[in-house]
Amino acid sequence: MKVQRTEADSPPTSASSADTPVQTTNALQVTGLTRRFGRAVALDGIDLTVTAGQFMVLLGPSGSGKTTLLRLVAGIDRATTGSITIGTRVVADQGRHVPPERRSLAMVFQSYALWPQVSVLANVVYALDRLRLPRKESKRRALAMLERVDMVRLANRRPPELSGGEQQRVALARALVARPAVLLCDEPLSNLDADLRDRLRAEIAALARENDTTVVYITHDQVEAFALADRIGVLQAGRLVQCDLPESVYHAPATPFVARFTGIAGELHGRVAGRPDSAGRFRVDTPNGPLMASGRAPEPLGSAVTVLVRPAAAHVVPTTDTDSGLLSRVQDVAYRGHGYDHLVELADGTRLAGVFAEQRHQRGEEIRVQLDPGGSFAYPVDAGT
Repeated sequence: MKVQRTEADSPPTSASSADTPVQTTNALQVTGLTRRFGRAVALDGIDLTVTAGQFMVLLGPSGSGKTTLLRLVAGIDRATTGSITIGTRVVADQGRHVPPERRSLAMVFQSYALWPQVSVLANVVYALDRLRLPRKESKRRALAMLERVDMVRLANRRPPELSGGEQQRVALARALVARPAVLLCDEPLSNLDADLRDRLRAEIAALARENDTTVVYITHDQVEAFALADRIGVLQAGRLVQCDLPESVYHAPATPFVARFTGIAGELHGRVAGRPDSAGRFRVDTPNGPLMASGRAPEPLGSAVTVLVRPAAAHVVPTTDTDSGLLSRVQDVAYRGHGYDHLVELADGTRLAGVFAEQRHQRGEEIRVQLDPGGSFAYPVDAGT
């Protein structure tokens, strides 16, 4: 059975097995990776380093190149230019293409990719075949991993007899049982309901870290990315536009695209009205009133900027406090357990979503909204998307 098959051919979740994980500082290094399909550029000069034991999440919208990058690392596809190194071994460059089964990695697919005609136990044992262990030892290891994902009780069932969440647990067990150096996850939770996604997300992170496995995990879900990642790489149209700690991506987005894709309440337009202070914050005058924003203030004073506001940066202040906050009117309200999120409209018609308050404000009520400068990012209007 060859993992070069497509997902529709139901490939095994483990692209390969290795006797022992690769012990090195950098488990995965991608250099100048480009993939073209005719005139279309799917990946454009990607440089990415993932250290051993790190959980790297690649975040981006559909068509940004996430799956293409994963397929190149797995060896399912070939790059147009660039190189891929796993551990100390170059597995792909201009003159070399190591097949998937020899790359010391495993893969978990969105579609589970289990063999439907054999049992759960047989699916997991398959991943150990390349190790040529005694049959008894393979079965012992497989059952131990199924126990770890709470699936040993269903070891004799076949995948079609399982729920989606149960199948994904089996896929995860099969991917990890041979202790691969690198685990690749292609949006493995997107077919599951929200509650199950949350639980399996935690299980994947715990299992990977317990096994000291290096993970490259792709998703378009911002919540999932921030919940899982040691580092986040954001892809846009085939380019890696930011790769950093989750905190840095959230609090210092490199581009307007990164800010928008990782969650904003809304955006305001204005002009720079002051020099940055020691914290890098400066005044912006908007049609709704002045505010303080973060970022690199463009020169000269009066330059046009767009201010992108995180939901957590917007909160309600008393209407009697006329020296702070932007006058707005409540359009809608939603209860969130710990308080209320409000959709508000500012004087010029701009809307902000997710404005938090501990008490409910009624639709049509006039309120003031304060914006935290640490979560209000100003970009020059010509900064692009």
